[in-house]
Amino acid sequence: MANKKGYMTLKTHHIDYKFNEGKIMQEIEQYVDKTYTSHYAQDVTRQATETIIDQGHGTGFCMGNILKYAQRYGKKDGHNKNDLLKVIHYAIIQLSQDHY
Repeated sequence: MANKKGYMTLKTHHIDYKFNEGKIMQEIEQYVDKTYTSHYAQDVTRQATETIIDQGHGTGFCMGNILKYAQRYGKKDGHNKNDLLKVIHYAIIQLSQDHY
């Protein structure tokens, strides 16, 4: 669970997830972390997504990418898990703009 600054904190209880949600949430966290540490993010003080959001195009950008990767899932490279992780990541970015 994340605290107010977005850092992950340890859970104090255990939930018996039926659909591997705990494992999937860990994978999502690892995927998002890689977007901040990949070679594309090196020596970059500002992500392109931040500029797009600041220019007022964030919702269209996020929703467009959600649609793009959702429609691509199963077509390019089969059932590519990274397409779904991208959908989730763009949804998280949109959630951060609208609700946090």
